Amino acid sequence: MKWVPQAGAPQPGVEQANLVGDPAKPGPYTIRLRFPAGYKVPPHTHPDSREVTVLSGTWLTGYGEKYDSAALKALPAGSFYTEPAGVAHFVEVREAVVVQVSGTGPSGRRFVDATAPAR
Repeated sequence: MKWVPQAGAPQPGVEQANLVGDPAKPGPYTIRLRFPAGYKVPPHTHPDSREVTVLSGTWLTGYGEKYDSAALKALPAGSFYTEPAGVAHFVEVREAVVVQVSGTGPSGRRFVDATAPAR
């Protein structure tokens, strides 16, 4: 796998490896994302539905248009969940985490409020 910095990440540190396809193009894709400890992703949406598997670490995610640490659900390694298209969600990782994401492109990310950092 070739890890590269993820384009459009809200802050540096996330790395992406494309396993199958290209999320920016039409068709199925599978990518891996590697997050450093302490990383937060503010509320955002994707145009496509996604399936996410936590490969290592504990992934914390919540749904809503405002970041709410009380709404975070901890998903340990081995967990699987879906992210519906167009539904706002946010992420926090407290330790290094690797997730695998599959969907059907073209995909992307739209921040609910691009000027507001996650808190």
